[in-house]
Amino acid sequence: MQVNEVGISFESQPKIYSFDSNGYQLNVGDYVVVDTARGVELGKVATPIKTINLDETKEPLKKIIKVADKEDIEKKQKNLKDAKLAKSKIIDIIKNFQLEMKIVSVEYTLDGTKMLINFTSENRVDFRDLVKTLASEFKTRIELRQIGPRDEVKILGGMGPCGRPCCCTKNTGDFEHVSIKMAKNQGLSLNPTNISGLCGRLLCCLAYENEHYVETLKLMPKINSEVTTPDGNGIVLYNDLLKRTVTVKFDDDKKEYNISQIKFNKTDNNSNLE
Repeated sequence: MQVNEVGISFESQPKIYSFDSNGYQLNVGDYVVVDTARGVELGKVATPIKTINLDETKEPLKKIIKVADKEDIEKKQKNLKDAKLAKSKIIDIIKNFQLEMKIVSVEYTLDGTKMLINFTSENRVDFRDLVKTLASEFKTRIELRQIGPRDEVKILGGMGPCGRPCCCTKNTGDFEHVSIKMAKNQGLSLNPTNISGLCGRLLCCLAYENEHYVETLKLMPKINSEVTTPDGNGIVLYNDLLKRTVTVKFDDDKKEYNISQIKFNKTDNNSNLE
């Protein structure tokens, strides 16, 4: 079965979701109204329409409801203003309940039938009574969702230690698993300050080039091992994993060689991945 797929993005998140174009002729940048798991929302066409084959195991794509008109866009703008005002009220209500919660974002679905509230907390929160109060105050359905510190930064944004916007605010996919071993593979300082993002968790970018580092480490000699170079035998001082070069120390000198220029016992290099 073939279907015309189009990628749709939403203002509150960078991830692109696939929808059935439903016969509409859409261009990148057009606004459309779609039905999502969160409710009816205003989305923006992020990728051109393409025809794909749906296999039997893939769920059917939801269809675009319609191309957004001026009224839909104005409604979205009003919702953003209302959500901003609602956030202040919600914070005051939470204080009255004496709940340890930090409100990260407040959104309305396009049709206004649901308010979506994202919050963080160090502990599990019983917000059943809070939901009843909020529903009575705002006269709409309330969905409270506890999120993690990475999701918080993804929503709020910020500048990473590299001086660029945090990767998670631009990342169109799900969070990748990041481990301390990735930092070790890249020869980085294991000081938490140097390898942690604004969220306090390991930097997402550690995962981006990890595969390259893992494969390169398999090719490199062990530090302090003896290798044979065009200039004789020496001891490995340093491996440059990006340039794929090896710095070798001799009795009275040291030189840098491309990995292809040296010979060593390749059974020893597995220790680089420990």
